[in-house]
Amino acid sequence: MLETVQNTGHRNGGARVAIEWPTVLLLALTFAAWLALTAAYRHWPAALVLPPLIVLLTFHSSLQHELVHGHPTRWHAVNRALGMVPLSFWLPFVRYRQTHLVHHVNDRLTDPLDDPESRYYTPEDWAGMGAASRFAARAQQTLAGWIVVGSFWRIGRFLGGELRGCLRGDRGLRAIWFEHLIWCVPVAAWLSWNDFPVWLYALAVVVPSNGLLLVRSYCEHRANPVVGRRTAIVEDSWLFGPLFLFNNLHALHHEDPGLPWYRYLPRYRERRAALVAANGGLVYRSYLEVAGRYLFRPHDALQHPHGRAPPA
Repeated sequence: MLETVQNTGHRNGGARVAIEWPTVLLLALTFAAWLALTAAYRHWPAALVLPPLIVLLTFHSSLQHELVHGHPTRWHAVNRALGMVPLSFWLPFVRYRQTHLVHHVNDRLTDPLDDPESRYYTPEDWAGMGAASRFAARAQQTLAGWIVVGSFWRIGRFLGGELRGCLRGDRGLRAIWFEHLIWCVPVAAWLSWNDFPVWLYALAVVVPSNGLLLVRSYCEHRANPVVGRRTAIVEDSWLFGPLFLFNNLHALHHEDPGLPWYRYLPRYRERRAALVAANGGLVYRSYLEVAGRYLFRPHDALQHPHGRAPPA
């Protein structure tokens, strides 16, 4: 079923083209810019190199999301090869694809156990958490905490889970990580060759770029008994929208995950009334509105209001 989610093409937009050249061009420009900026570390002050690298890595994550959904070609092997280069080190592309396609089983959205990207806890899991974990979880209820604490927390929690899975011998996991670490070698070698400390790159580029990416995911989903009302829309995002390849129009993405980024805006204009009706009006005017509401106030409860997402 997961392969079908990726490869069925556009539900409302016709057949998938063989090669989506706008995405290919963006990939080429992104890799070229990364090579240029990391090489510039030898000659430019860190204050000039690090901020654009943070933004670039966030954009690269948005491109990897496109690749997960079967872009920019019809051929999975090609898309996989394009996505394997780990500019952010910590997330193997194959694992990202596996977990994210499970997230797209819309009937299970927000479920603490079935949705890998859920931010909710079951009552049992919450009761079993220690004081430090509860404190970190509470801190991430606000947008500020989600960005600052979450940028470290999500990486650490993911890596801890992957390590436990490798030690248990979970099927295929060790092979995935072995291949991923091989891909990490040329990235680390390039950084070292340009006198860019890998530890500095990890702390000053990778972690902040993850925090910037978390701006998008903060309010994407909200628990609701009605499946269609679990996914939000953020409009008028002329800065973050391109950075996230218009995935801020998230209800559209879950309606048609095969739609390429450059068709989001025209499709959204066509479908807006239906999308807003389907998601119960869960719409934010912009990320400024999101920040105004939730920068220092909780977005939602930590425990899932029904314990688990009710079946459709």
